[in-house]
Amino acid sequence: MGVTLHWFLPTMGDGRHLVGGGHGNATGSAGAIRPASVGYLAQVARAAEQAGFDGALTPTGAWCEDAWLTTAMLVAHTERLRFLVAFRPGAISPTLAAQQAATFQRHSGGRLLLNVVTGGESREQRAYGDFLDKDARYARTGEFLSVVTRLWRGETVDLDGAYVRVESASLSRLPDPVPPVYFGGSSPAAGDVAAEHADVYLTWGEPVDAVREKIDWIRGLAAARGRSMRFGIRLHVITRDTADEAWAQAHTLLDALDPATIAGVQAGLAASESEGQRRMRALHNGSTDNLTIAPNLWAGVGLVRGGAGTALVGSHTEVADRIAEYHEAGIDEFVLSGYPHLEEAWWMGEGVMPILRGRGLWTPPAGAGVEAPAARSVPFAADYRT
Repeated sequence: MGVTLHWFLPTMGDGRHLVGGGHGNATGSAGAIRPASVGYLAQVARAAEQAGFDGALTPTGAWCEDAWLTTAMLVAHTERLRFLVAFRPGAISPTLAAQQAATFQRHSGGRLLLNVVTGGESREQRAYGDFLDKDARYARTGEFLSVVTRLWRGETVDLDGAYVRVESASLSRLPDPVPPVYFGGSSPAAGDVAAEHADVYLTWGEPVDAVREKIDWIRGLAAARGRSMRFGIRLHVITRDTADEAWAQAHTLLDALDPATIAGVQAGLAASESEGQRRMRALHNGSTDNLTIAPNLWAGVGLVRGGAGTALVGSHTEVADRIAEYHEAGIDEFVLSGYPHLEEAWWMGEGVMPILRGRGLWTPPAGAGVEAPAARSVPFAADYRT
């Protein structure tokens, strides 16, 4: 099988820099912050749809708009794009989540994918009324998903668990199709939940060998339970017609960061409870030196962004080569993004995806309407013949 490609919806706002407006923009230069309005997000979603992406991840957290509500509004602005909705089990009951998913599937024509986010930071979780520690949150997620998946099978569920309690829970209408569950986490507690419940295990963009080790780990845990799954990776991307152009853009993003901003963000990320976040920080250790950690893999995003902190940087052919390497290591799905998301969706769609298609690594989703490049005519150009 080939790869599945997803894009990202910047529900925290968007722009030409990694953080705000960089050092500020000179008169006559581009770089204003783009609010995460339905109008702008619809532009990004339509660009991703037209470029041939299968779906788009919508994040969750106090720093962005609500994923359920935003994607529900965007369904009407798109035709076939699926929405990978991130949500946190600690903030919603499993019965309500199962019902919302079923409703979303009916009204969208089956365009929901679910990204279950356990929550890596206790401080943020407490703001939402969740006072469990990290391991307990993963245990609760396991109970939560067991209820949700049973409800989707049409069962009536009673559970008096350590963290989840429901009585005579059922759905009047089942989701069709049942949305696949995407799940990530690098700790032992996360691995057990993924092996038991995930349809797609997601990891952040580490070098290929580290990703391969993580896949082998999760695959082994799943096999012990008689299960198998697909694997996905979350990466940023900077792709251009030439490698020099791509790296120039990466350096532009880096040059817009001041040391105080980097230090402040890194101090906050150092306190993270997330094992995945610790692994991301270890790729650069807060330093702007040696950010190219593997061929075409740049760790600069992680200097000022939590979560996925690496980007594929290079010519369209080089980026396609790296995607092929990750696929060979076991990655099936790629969740990509770039700054700004509107323009970068087209760089990826027009530059890299045709190469992947030509190699047989990617096939446009059904109904995408992606055509092979055609020769362009020049209006009013004379056709001189001798």
